[in-house]
Order: sequence, then structure tokens, then C-alpha cells
Amino acid sequence: MTRFADLTSPAVAELRTGPTPVLLLPVGAIEPHGPHAPLSTDPIISAGMCDRAAARLADDPDVRVLTLPPLPYGVTRYGAAFPGAVGVSEDTLHAMVVDVCASLAQQGFPRVVIVNNHFEPEHVSTLLRAVATLENRGVRTGYLNLLRRHTAARLTDEFRSGSCHAGRYETSLVLADHPDLVDVEAMRTLPPLVVDMPAAMRDGRTDFPAMGMDLAYCGAPAEATAAEGLSTFDTLTELLIDVIRDLAEQD
Repeated sequence: MTRFADLTSPAVAELRTGPTPVLLLPVGAIEPHGPHAPLSTDPIISAGMCDRAAARLADDPDVRVLTLPPLPYGVTRYGAAFPGAVGVSEDTLHAMVVDVCASLAQQGFPRVVIVNNHFEPEHVSTLLRAVATLENRGVRTGYLNLLRRHTAARLTDEFRSGSCHAGRYETSLVLADHPDLVDVEAMRTLPPLVVDMPAAMRDGRTDFPAMGMDLAYCGAPAEATAAEGLSTFDTLTELLIDVIRDLAEQD
């Protein structure tokens, strides 16, 4: 069993006497991902990474990895022009992450890795602020930052290009885990759309239409495949396991 919330209370108590427990907190946002992919794309990817890492380390003698219930709501404003964008404020997200991790730390589970796949700048900065707040309280929380250059270098060309919202990269990952949630017919009709989202954000464009994303996507979703998604999940899982082991070794 690899999901924290599926355990009984006595089983949770037993975690303190075995291999070092590390808990994974999947984070994302509920927002539009084109006319083809689900609003839950980001938390689906985060949860998929966490479940794979926990399963891969299930028999590890040194660490016990469990996935926490996902935190699906994030800071999301760029997709507000489209139906389905459900956002929370920076303060709300910060408080939720800090409170959850602090509560676990008080019970003897101080090692939590935040696993995020929603990259709106205000969302990412809020998560990093939460990590800093926890560290100031003596709780050292892990964070897998997929935007760092050396980390992104291991991911796909489309991800590195920055033109990857609901494109080939994200759609492939959803096809790998929840193909029933992708409107494949709609996906196949979408032409490639190149939008350098990081550059557009630096230029002050703060919503998808201003970036030229009139259908709330960029990249090449029609090229997405489940096989690419499975391959990308393998890489993401390896990156996450590195963070897990690093956190488990810290005093």
C-alpha cells in the first residue's frame, strides 16, 4: 500500500519504527488545458509521478514512501478567460502547504516532498515561499523544481522550449495514465502553436489570449502519444526519487 490516506491510524504509527518515511504531496491546478485535455491535467501528472516513485521504492530497505492526497487547487489566473479555471490566492496556497506539512511534522513525519506540475510564476514562487517558511520553523521540506536548467535538460524538447501548455508533453502524460480523459478526436485537429510562454510572461502578458493561446493550448498536442507519456513519466520518476533519497538522508 503506497497511499498515506489508505492506511489505518495504527499503521501510520508503525511508520515511525521502520525505514525512514518520506511523504509525497502532489500539487497542481484546476485550469483549462485546450479543448482536448482535462482541467485536472497538472494534478494528474503530479499524482502519476508520486504513485510511480512510491511503487518503485516499495521494497526499499532504507525509505518508506507514501503519497498524500493531492492538493489540486493552485494559483491560476492565466486561464481565467476560459471556463473551468478554479484558483486560490497565494496566501491560501501558502497556508495550506505550510499547515499540512507542519501537521505531519508534529506527528513525527517531517520529510515531505512537494511535487508540482503547474508552473504559473506566482504559483511556483508561493510553493518556494512555503518551503522557506517551513525551513524557518525547522521543517526541511523537499521540492522537485522541474524548471531548473539541469532538470529540464532531461525532459522533452517541447518542455524545454517553454511552448508546452496542453501540448505534446502534457497531453502525452495524461494519455499514459488517463486516456479516457483526453478528447482524442479534438486533439488530432489542433495545429502546432509555438508560444514562448516564459518570454511572454517576462513581457507582461498575464493571460492565455494575450499570449496568442486562443484555445488555451500551445505546443503540438496532435503529436501526443501514450508511449511518450510513459517514457517521460520514467524520467520524472527518476528525478523525484533523487529528491526523495536526498531528503531521507538529511538529519
